[in-house]
Amino acid sequence: MLAVFDRAVAPSPEGLRQPGAAGDDSAAGLADRFREARPEAVTVNLGGSGAMAYSSHGQSPLLPRLFGAVDDIFCMFQGTIENVAVLKQQYGLSKGANEVNIIIEAYRTLRDRGPYPADQVVRDISGKFAFVLYDCSTKSVFMAADADGNVPFYWGVDSDGCLVVSDDGEIVKKACGKSSAPFPKGFFFTTSGGLKSYEHPMNEVKPVPRVDSKGEVCGTTYTVDAKAKKDASIPRVGSAADWSSQY
Repeated sequence: MLAVFDRAVAPSPEGLRQPGAAGDDSAAGLADRFREARPEAVTVNLGGSGAMAYSSHGQSPLLPRLFGAVDDIFCMFQGTIENVAVLKQQYGLSKGANEVNIIIEAYRTLRDRGPYPADQVVRDISGKFAFVLYDCSTKSVFMAADADGNVPFYWGVDSDGCLVVSDDGEIVKKACGKSSAPFPKGFFFTTSGGLKSYEHPMNEVKPVPRVDSKGEVCGTTYTVDAKAKKDASIPRVGSAADWSSQY
């Protein structure tokens, strides 16, 4: 799977973009090249916001890929959710709903003034997973990976500031060069809230440079800053604050 987002809808977190040579393969047209290399692939043009591309080719039977869309919300998912039955009941979904349906409905619950914060929604998902979602109506991105990093999931930023996300690390590396890295385990990213840990949502996140065997910086990983806490203030009920911006 592949997603490319303009920096206006997915601003890269501090530290992900590294100085030095960019990748050999520009993010522009990356989804088209993905489809050309995989004739069965499905691509979605998100206009000026970017593009998404999905293929089941070469997938692991233990970590299958899924793609779906509901009301202009597009989602790609890889892995398995262990507590599917519980989440279907929680979100009022039918027995035939799959993991993509669950992620989309969980997102819509957040977007439409749901009772749960985003970290709780992701934390409620038990299993091996990585997903990326785009909402055309609000131009919002939502993505996450499980706490053990069971599913290959990478991201990076190209020379134009576009965010590139894929389960194929080579695709990201070619497009982003040293400004690429594995997506941090146990974290989620949203357009409005940036990168956060869903296991420690009240702590700030800090970038940590990744260093290769030659001692050269090769991307950035992220960790929770145990000493720095976020502002835990909550908007007043009925205030002008938009709850969708709180996830």
